[in-house]
Amino acid sequence: MNFYESLGFLVLGSRLRRLSETFLADVNKIYAEHQLKFDASWFPVFYILSKQKQVSIRYIADELVISHSAVSQLVSSLTEKGLVKTSASSEDGRKKVVTFTAKGQKLQQQIEPVWKALSKAMEELAKEGTHSKHFLKAIAEVEEGLANASLFDRVEAQMK
Repeated sequence: MNFYESLGFLVLGSRLRRLSETFLADVNKIYAEHQLKFDASWFPVFYILSKQKQVSIRYIADELVISHSAVSQLVSSLTEKGLVKTSASSEDGRKKVVTFTAKGQKLQQQIEPVWKALSKAMEELAKEGTHSKHFLKAIAEVEEGLANASLFDRVEAQMK
């Protein structure tokens, strides 16, 4: 048993971060190998825009369950790179909507085959183990549990 396994849930966050960093590094390596100037951190916005051609920053924030500010920063970065543009909503001028530029649309189309291959490869990886095939369900259950009561609240209850 290795160090991380011996500590069980005490290092769950560290193990998940390490796993995430490993995945993201490989994904960025795949993009680079295929001469795609794309960063894995852009994926959520690109994916949402690939399914809905125009969305508000608030919509993206709500879908990703992250702050409006974090989405605004990401969208600003993508705008500087010429991949997306923002404009006032035709329905409500106070709202900003995000759309692909022609350059962003072209990049999204080039990346689509990578996403399909990545999805298949991840499904194969999950099927290799006895328990890993239930990995996404387990994550969803933990996320749901945290939505009901934060880890902070749970630890505080144990400390009393």
